[in-house]
Amino acid sequence: MRHAIGVVLAVAMAAAIFFAASWGYIRLLRLPAAGGSLNGLPANGGSLFSDHRVLEAVGVLLATGLIAGLLIAVRWVSPLAAGLPGLVLLAWTGLYLSDVRTAVRIIPMRTHSFGSGFEAMGMNGVLALAGLALVVPLFIPSRWRTAQGEAAEEEFTDTSGTTLIGGWS
Repeated sequence: MRHAIGVVLAVAMAAAIFFAASWGYIRLLRLPAAGGSLNGLPANGGSLFSDHRVLEAVGVLLATGLIAGLLIAVRWVSPLAAGLPGLVLLAWTGLYLSDVRTAVRIIPMRTHSFGSGFEAMGMNGVLALAGLALVVPLFIPSRWRTAQGEAAEEEFTDTSGTTLIGGWS
């Protein structure tokens, strides 16, 4: 059941990366390009706390990063929750490295800010870095076991470290 919930969380994480992080990333990339700024800097080179567009974009990116961090770090969450989106991001990055045209063509909603943000994150290597971070829990063996499974294993281990099976050593 834990891994089935992990698959549902993986779909939610993938949606958060595609919709929220892509939107925030492209919004931050477009701000310096907007005209009227001092040397292309957002908020005319001043404090970014007064620029609500920057705060919205950074807030969305921080929220997505927080969700990803929780899926990576929280022990009782299945490693599939973070690992599956990470594998998809790494696979897309590999496709991008081998065939850019095909990788860009398969991005859904490319005409929207979500698709163009995802494309920009892929071109800048952000998706590869996020994918590498998200697959880490897949390689930690203790993340695949539940706390009850580890407690049951500890019941069959005596103080000398010898594993007892059915009470026999």
